[in-house]
Amino acid sequence: MVLLDGMPIVSGLSTVYGLSGIPASLIERVEVVKGPASTLYGSEAIGGLINVITRDPARAPVASVDAFSTTYGEHNVDVGTKVKLGGATSLLGVNAFWYDRPRDDNRDGFTDVTLARRISVFDKISFARPDNRVASLAGRYFYEDRWGGQMHWTPEFRGGDSVYGESIYTNRAELIGSYQLPVRQPVFANFSLNTHHQNSVYGNTPFTARQTIGFGQLTAPRTVGRHSLLFGAAVRYTYYQDDTPATALGAQRTWLPGVFVQDELRFADPRYTLLAGVRYDFNSAHGSILSPRLNWKFAPDEHQTWRLGVGNGYRVVSVLCTEDHAALTGARRVVMQENLRPERSYNATLNYTRTVPAGRGVLTVDGSAFYTYFTNKITPDYLTDPSLLIYQNLRGHAVSRGASVNLDWLSGFGLKAIVGATVLDVFQVTPDESGALIRQRQLLTERVGGTLAVSYAFERLGLSLDYTGSLYGPMRLPTLGPLDQRPASSPTFSIQNIQFTQRLGGKVELYGGVKNLLDFRPRADAIARPHDPFDKQVRFDAAGQVVATPDNPQALTFDPTYVYASNQGRRGFLGVRWTL
Repeated sequence: MVLLDGMPIVSGLSTVYGLSGIPASLIERVEVVKGPASTLYGSEAIGGLINVITRDPARAPVASVDAFSTTYGEHNVDVGTKVKLGGATSLLGVNAFWYDRPRDDNRDGFTDVTLARRISVFDKISFARPDNRVASLAGRYFYEDRWGGQMHWTPEFRGGDSVYGESIYTNRAELIGSYQLPVRQPVFANFSLNTHHQNSVYGNTPFTARQTIGFGQLTAPRTVGRHSLLFGAAVRYTYYQDDTPATALGAQRTWLPGVFVQDELRFADPRYTLLAGVRYDFNSAHGSILSPRLNWKFAPDEHQTWRLGVGNGYRVVSVLCTEDHAALTGARRVVMQENLRPERSYNATLNYTRTVPAGRGVLTVDGSAFYTYFTNKITPDYLTDPSLLIYQNLRGHAVSRGASVNLDWLSGFGLKAIVGATVLDVFQVTPDESGALIRQRQLLTERVGGTLAVSYAFERLGLSLDYTGSLYGPMRLPTLGPLDQRPASSPTFSIQNIQFTQRLGGKVELYGGVKNLLDFRPRADAIARPHDPFDKQVRFDAAGQVVATPDNPQALTFDPTYVYASNQGRRGFLGVRWTL
């Protein structure tokens, strides 16, 4: 789940875009909440959330510009400025991105990465009020033309079956507001409204959809003795219409009202803190949903902290293609065998944090172990039939468990280093035809992973160097049957980047570096049968199964889902940042 200033913005149709198009000049910080967070945030916070906090216009720079280009031909520009409007302050940000130079380094006849032209305009206004009460209003408009496919695809082939291309036109508008009521005790009213229109084709499969989501929430924090209480009530409305059988009987309209309460209890012994909360929602399509949460904190001294948390989350999925556009790619036919029920998660997390002196600096050790149990999990089935992509609620359960360790060292002489490692075991357990339970590892999920970030500041030179790297262990991949000769597991690989930043005076920074320093790329045959993207030369038997032929000895269909990393190789970038 992705929030903007605490409001749900990125959901449904916009899920695949994530944080794209939010002007970097407007971002104050990014908060990450691990584990289920449905108690406070409702549906979609089943596994955690990302909350993008935008700048307070009153404290933002007067103006800023950030522009960079890569050797691949990608260009990005962020511009921000603030203006005083009487008793209000406006912060305006514009982001523009374009990449229209197709590349095919793996020589499979398809563009290596998606091309796009995007413009995003964001404005946030804060209003001066007595007693510093909060009042702000923000809006964003987003337009994007995104495409990819065979190298000789052009817009005149859009929707036809002679040249394969995927083309998505997106128009999106958002409005976010926050207002503190003029009453003695603090009460906050927040709302968000967004509308999303997508006009797209995937080969010769059209997909046009409209979505409107409205959200309103009241929260009232209170302090009673050792209790820090938070009361809240919220309502969410979703309108959805597309040109698939999912809405053949009319647009989907869903109401989701809910109430919640949270209590942070501080004991007489300051080493202990207990956080408890519960939320009740009523979905007009699925009925009542209860989401409790309990967190225990123990800090034996100022240098170490233990945390234990348990809770559950849920996610309501109304129309699948809104969140997984990959379901429409390739020649597979999408099948939904039932009305999808809400996913539920049950989570337990144990965390330990300790800070210790390390030379002139400080070393922070952070270790976590987690276990999440899912019911009604919705996962794509690529393996039952190579011509189909089947979605249904899991008949059984799924588990995500693992442990992570992170070391954060602040040296005291300009050097910072962060090293992390994670071990994951993600699997699902389902019964076969005889009732026996079968355990199967989840697709496209690595067993081990690692991160590295090292930075050093040459203060006298005004120069800083940053080196980052990510390690990915083997992932199970969606092969197309027993004759498919592609490996069923990805190799271990690493993506590493290096960047320098040079201050030029007090207002200008020059930065540059290299992305994917080791030039890692996936196999060149990641796309199955790229020369026949509409399966015109594929033979099927009476049961709909692919028949091996001399032209197709592996019994494959056109399929681009065998993807575990970007096709972009090593590339340089150079940018400039100016702040006033």
